[in-house]
This record gives sequence, structure tokens and C-alpha cells, in this order.
Amino acid sequence: MQTGKAIYSAPTWRLTRWLAEPPAGTPDTIRQRLIAELFGNLPVFYGGLVATMVGPVSVVIFKPSLVFIVWLVAEAVISVVRLAALVHGRRAARRGARTHTDLHILMALAWSANLGLGCCLAILSGDWVIAMAACIPAAAMVGGICFRNFAAPRLAAAMMVLSMAPIPVATLLVGEPALIGVTLLVPLFLFSMSAAAFQMNAMVVSAMVAEQENRHRASHDDLTGLSNRAHLVRLLGDRLADDQPAGLALFFLDLDGFKSVNDRFGHATGDGLLQLIAGKLTMAVRSGDVAARLGGDEFVVLADGLDRDGALAFGRHLAETITRTYDVGGQACAIGVSVGIALAPAHGADARSLLAAADAALYVAKDRGACRVVMAADAATLAPPLAPLAGISPALEAQRPTALS
Repeated sequence: MQTGKAIYSAPTWRLTRWLAEPPAGTPDTIRQRLIAELFGNLPVFYGGLVATMVGPVSVVIFKPSLVFIVWLVAEAVISVVRLAALVHGRRAARRGARTHTDLHILMALAWSANLGLGCCLAILSGDWVIAMAACIPAAAMVGGICFRNFAAPRLAAAMMVLSMAPIPVATLLVGEPALIGVTLLVPLFLFSMSAAAFQMNAMVVSAMVAEQENRHRASHDDLTGLSNRAHLVRLLGDRLADDQPAGLALFFLDLDGFKSVNDRFGHATGDGLLQLIAGKLTMAVRSGDVAARLGGDEFVVLADGLDRDGALAFGRHLAETITRTYDVGGQACAIGVSVGIALAPAHGADARSLLAAADAALYVAKDRGACRVVMAADAATLAPPLAPLAGISPALEAQRPTALS
């Protein structure tokens, strides 16, 4: 699973998958971020390890019996394994390697169970100073468990039950009347804190969804779902900032015949047509390419790894993919596309100059007739562009300037 540049593996065991499963309806992209959260909150994690070692160490110092020494050793081993799984997971995630998420979750359960077992043993010893030394750190950890594991509320609830549930069991076995209040209070405490973990998860998921939607709206066109101008310019600037942006090609597309569709059938049909064309464009581009709508019937594609001949061939591929008659609500809409191409760094070393070069090539393509593909250098020298696409519909052919047909 991915957060930023770190990729965290999803749990694969049935138990760990169930424990890490967020509430129904959580988007997949949010699920990825929630898995990553299980490896986060390091100050809380380190503080918890130190705090929970205080109990066993204190107990062994004041009552060095074999059972408590074994408890201390078990706590130390579990803590070391948890820390190793966490550190390895964070490093592996940054490298894109597999993270031991299942082990990470399993050791969290083992840590909680060992904590609860030690509290139970301390109470059964009958030494109330020892019992207090063991139980106070365990009770303090409940808040940390809830806060650190809100991304997986089932896991948080299971950890709290394992660490605290043995305490009322032990008080009942001891039969001390003064501890009846503890026996009744712990289940109520566990219920309220588990509910808090689920509520915190719901609040955080809602905030993540809202943040994701706002970020998507800020970088994508509302009508087509393609990248918008701001997002395209930002991505283009990032790619041009590379030391060697050679092979970067920008394709400026403008639809031929779109105005006629709007005039004849209305803007609702025009909007539906733009959505269909955006779908065709998305299928036509390669993985890693960026398709954007700048507004109206203007689209841009940003592609890497193309020389001049490759860019011309790809531009023609885009034009051939889009040029066709579309059925929009029962209306036959004949649409073609003209393409202007600019290459970096030959035609521009920054986003503005490269867009301007591709736009200038597009104007030359439009001026020379429907469904043309023109390279920026061709536009500058007025060299003959590629021939128009074969099979242009009569409706589009009629739109070409008479003097140039």
C-alpha cells in the first residue's frame, strides 16, 4: 500500500486482514493510507515500549520470582521483535519492498496479551504494591493503543481487551471486596475506549475522503475527469526540471466539428461528446502519459520517450483514435481533431514556451484543414504537414477552407 513514496504491504493472513479491515465503504485509496498509519506515530510507539517495560522491571526488582522474570524476558523479546518489524517495514516501504505487516499486527497482539498476563499474575500474587506497579502502566497504555491504532479499530479494540480484560478476571479470583469496583469498571472502560477507536477512525476516514476529493477537484477537470490546466502545467514543469528532458513531447489537440455539434444539438450534447472523447483519449495514451483538458474542446497530452518521428506517429495515433462519428443521446456527431506537437527542449525549455510552441503548431494545423498533425518546427518553417487522415466524414471535409481543400 502506498503513502507518498512509501509502499506498505497489505496484511495477507485471515486474522490480520480482519483486524486491519476498516469500516465498509472505505475507498481503496484510503485503505492504503490506513495501512501506512499502522507504521506511524513513532513517538507514541517508543513511549509505549518504554512505559510497558517499567511495570515488569519494577515487579522483578521488588519480587524477583521466576514467573515475573519470565514475564520480563517475554516483554523484552516481544518489544525487540515489534521494534525490528516496525523499522524494517518503514525502510522496506521506502524501497518499494514487501513489509511484514502481518508480523507487525501479530506482535502488537502478543505485546498486549503479555501485558495483560503480567497484570493478572501481579494481582494473583496478593502483593498490592506489585499489582499497582504492573497495572498502572497497562491502564495508561489503553489511551495510546486507541490513539496509535485508530486506523484499524478492530485491532485497537482487540489490543485493549487483551491488555485489560485479565485484570477483572484476576480480581474476581482473588476475592478482595475492595476490588469489586475495578471488576465492574474495566469492562465499561474497555467498551468506551473501543467505541472511541471506531469513532476516531470514522472521523479520520471522513477527513481523508474530503481531502482526497478536494485535491482531485483542484487538479482535475470536473466534466471529463482529466487533469486540468494547473495540474498539467505543474507536471510539465516538474518533468522539464529534469536535467535531461529529451524525449518529452507535448500534444495540443483541438476538435474539428465541435462547434457545429453545440450549435445543432445544444451544450448538453456537447458535454456528453466531450466526456466520450475524454474516454477515447484516456485509452489512447500510454501508461505514464498525462491527458488533460484545458477548457472548451482543447485537450493536451504529455508523453515521454518520443523522438520527432515517434511523436508524429503518436500524434497521428491520437487523431485516428478520436476522429469518428459519436452517438450522443441518439445524435450522430462527426468529430475530428487537429494536433500540434512540440518537443522539449528543442521547442521550449519551460512550460509556457512549450505550450506556446504546441499551440502555434495547432493553429497551423487548423489553418491547413481538418484532422492535420503538425510539428512545431514545421509550423515555424511552413513545411508541409502530414497529410489529412483518411476517411474523414463529409461533414468534417466540408468544414475545411475552400482555398486549402
